[in-house]
Amino acid sequence: MTTTTTTKQPPHVLVFPYPALGHTLPLLDLTHQLSLHNLTITILTTPKNLPTVSPLLSTHPQIHTLVLPFPSHPLIPAGVENVKELGNSGNLAIIAASTKLSEPITLWFKSHTNPPVAIISDFFLGWTQHLAQHLNIRGFAFYPSAAFFAGILNYCWGNLESVKVLDVVDFVDLPRSPSFKEEHLPSVFRKYRESDPDCQLVKDSLVANKLSYGFIFNSFESLEGEYLGFLKREFGHERVYAVGPINLLGPESTDRGNPVTDSSGNVFKWLDGCPDESVLYVCFGSQKLLNKKQMEALADGLEKSMVRFIWVVKTGTAQQVEDGYGVVPDGFDERLAGRGLVIRGWAPQVKILSHRAVGWFLSHCGWNSMLEGIVAGAMILAWPMEADQFIDARLLVEELGAGVGACEGTATVPDSEELAKVIGESMSEKGAGVKMKAKELRRKALEAVKEGGSSLNDLNGLIEELCKLKIQ
Repeated sequence: MTTTTTTKQPPHVLVFPYPALGHTLPLLDLTHQLSLHNLTITILTTPKNLPTVSPLLSTHPQIHTLVLPFPSHPLIPAGVENVKELGNSGNLAIIAASTKLSEPITLWFKSHTNPPVAIISDFFLGWTQHLAQHLNIRGFAFYPSAAFFAGILNYCWGNLESVKVLDVVDFVDLPRSPSFKEEHLPSVFRKYRESDPDCQLVKDSLVANKLSYGFIFNSFESLEGEYLGFLKREFGHERVYAVGPINLLGPESTDRGNPVTDSSGNVFKWLDGCPDESVLYVCFGSQKLLNKKQMEALADGLEKSMVRFIWVVKTGTAQQVEDGYGVVPDGFDERLAGRGLVIRGWAPQVKILSHRAVGWFLSHCGWNSMLEGIVAGAMILAWPMEADQFIDARLLVEELGAGVGACEGTATVPDSEELAKVIGESMSEKGAGVKMKAKELRRKALEAVKEGGSSLNDLNGLIEELCKLKIQ
């Protein structure tokens, strides 16, 4: 008996990151994993976002790119293709503009000899789920955020009329029935205005994620198993994959997106001279600039706390600097020389957090920063400001007991005495119990990505699912 073998082409997957670093980098870490498993991968990007993808392409030359011109939009200046140039308020316009890519993607797909069997896109690009249905392929939504956040956001959109008139919203369907004040709900929901066509596009795009064939979270079972289980029940299937912390599975990635400069070399020299777990790291992400009064209060609080610290200060435009945004008070660096270090601009956060001398992290609780703090075993002092940060802080501080509240609100000016007290107590014996829980969470995060761990199992499950797919 003779058998004929046909060489089967590996499944082709189109990966579509959202153009904001906090969204793009985790999805590229996932793409790195997928490319190790005999999948044909194409990453969709635009000309100015290509440099962020380049390091991955040099590691995996077999990955293809589909580079499409970034669509124009009246609220996006010519030449701008990434949220970092607009700040968080630019998300609405960027999401709205991205919907115009549907047609060029369709043309590319139809002309391809081996078109994709699936598209994995950031959840901010939920409109691609309609596109996937139109092309008769599977759509997967990637969340560089918490399953808890996804549950809250889905509830808000599903109960829009009742939620938008409430000062406090009770999420009775979710595990533990959490309540949130209106101002703590996700920004993308709070900014919704029925009369604004961009808002309508964004709402429709986010709601369309429910059509996804599968959901991928940069999270892990021990961190939010209850909420992952809730989403499986909500969506009516098991294709909810928690594969995080995804950067632990990826290549050495501490300096992605930015070069290491000489000044950061001095940081490590300084840290080397500090005792173990004696330093507080202070950073509010790549998009948030503190106003003049906040800068003064934080500087004062750090000075009064008497602890060692590294403070990363984002630099603003000339106009913002003139208005006092992101400006460290005069003489602060000199007065605190030796005890504290101010880094202006970018800092190698993962590397700093993982240094033996750093044990605490004053953070805005953006999901990526929070995961990086967890992986380092740092105790997080939470100052949530916007987006999903109040939800992330609730999970860490109130539900897991692995962090403490320091301040809250995007424009809140903390009382410097109070802030100094929170910092001092967290870094003393009084904070020992919470610090212990933070270290336990670190152990669980590292376990999740090991052989037999929940995240590695979910990643393998996702890859198996992708390998089964064929054009419908």
